Amino acid sequence: MIDFLSIAGGGFLGAISRYAVSRKWNRTLLPYGTLIVNLSGAFILGVIAGSGLTGHYFLFAATGFLGAFTTFSTLNLELAKQVMERKYKVVLIYAGMTYIGGLLLAFAGFWIGNSM
Repeated sequence: MIDFLSIAGGGFLGAISRYAVSRKWNRTLLPYGTLIVNLSGAFILGVIAGSGLTGHYFLFAATGFLGAFTTFSTLNLELAKQVMERKYKVVLIYAGMTYIGGLLLAFAGFWIGNSM
């Protein structure tokens, strides 16, 4: 039961945090809010994985908070909308920043977490 509560608590905080960031930063051609949550989430998850955090803390932070905070589906919907509007340069920039940046930040976070 405590596992479910850990995930639910983290998920609640992650979802409202994502909503707040997206509401503030998704007002331009490039959806910076989604970019911010996905890149910071990749970094934080790397730190958590590298640190060896386990148990309820892991479920709260990684599964709950970051699971609700980061958003793969919104990213792809935003990319699809940009393609439909023929904004191919924006698609390449946004996808590149997200996927390459996310991978690099996940590695950096893992390295930092592993050295803690």
